[in-house]
Amino acid sequence: MKFINYLKSIDDVSIYPMVSLIIFSVFFLLAAWWAFRADRKMMDHISGLPLDDNDSLKKQ
Repeated sequence: MKFINYLKSIDDVSIYPMVSLIIFSVFFLLAAWWAFRADRKMMDHISGLPLDDNDSLKKQ
């Protein structure tokens, strides 16, 4: 039996793609809004973290 036949047997299955699209869109818009509204100094600090040569990390 094909997978599509299982989906046809579920009542109101067409709502799930719409709900997932709405959740993704809201998350993307919130992330974009945060990125544009964030403080420039904080963004510079965050962008340098992967390259930061901190001595406290070497001790661990």
